Amino acid sequence: MGTEKRERQKANRAAKLAAEEAAAARKKRITFIRNVVILIVFIALVLVLFSGCSSDDGAAASDAAPVAADGFGTTPCPPENGSNEAKTSFEDSFRKCIDPSKTYTAVITTTLGKVTVELDAEGHPITTNNFVSLARSGYYDGTVLFRTEAMSGIIQGGSPHTQDNSDPGPGYLIPDEGPLATAADYGPGTLAMARTPAPNSAGGQFFFLAGEGARFLGDPSQPGAGTYRVFGRTTVGLDVLQQIAALDSGDGAGTPTKVVKIESVKITEA
Repeated sequence: MGTEKRERQKANRAAKLAAEEAAAARKKRITFIRNVVILIVFIALVLVLFSGCSSDDGAAASDAAPVAADGFGTTPCPPENGSNEAKTSFEDSFRKCIDPSKTYTAVITTTLGKVTVELDAEGHPITTNNFVSLARSGYYDGTVLFRTEAMSGIIQGGSPHTQDNSDPGPGYLIPDEGPLATAADYGPGTLAMARTPAPNSAGGQFFFLAGEGARFLGDPSQPGAGTYRVFGRTTVGLDVLQQIAALDSGDGAGTPTKVVKIESVKITEA
């Protein structure tokens, strides 16, 4: 009997050990699967956030006017006080219509309030010239801020033809200007040009940043880091931008819960 008891105890210990090993293996598999899922979700989130400031302005690059060697084109400058009739398509980019030594301010009136932005004419004269000229042409009047992201703070607009990022743009492209931006550049109140992953692919679309959530755009470890050129800083109306960003419906595409339009963009020179 003693021998049989010892055998049963030995068998029970072996069964218990096998059960513990199986449980540990299951736990290890579950942990691995969970970590893989978290990694996939994280990568997907980063890609979605980067797509938040992408633009299809350059998608029809073969149809757009080539970028001029000095960054400026041949289209005559619009009136400084704005065109009487809005124009949204052009054969070429604009001539040099600004004086980089002067200060240019854009007052963007939306259906939720006004946002005042000081443009970087000295550091980004080509980009500023493009935005000022389009604004004076009425390009942005009546357009929709079609993307609003609460987490990243991205607010994208500038698509008069389609009211989304598939817009073909004004008919030309402008060059990437200046050095790559850094994480420090992508702070609250930033105004930057949207573009495709291709070089020199900005046209008319732009985006604001309403908070701290888009610092990753300047993270060197991320693809395309720093390529969205920053050419303006909000001086008044950050609270308006925050209201707009908060309209994110949570659908993952940044669709706003209500339509927010740009009523006008007025440029002042000093």
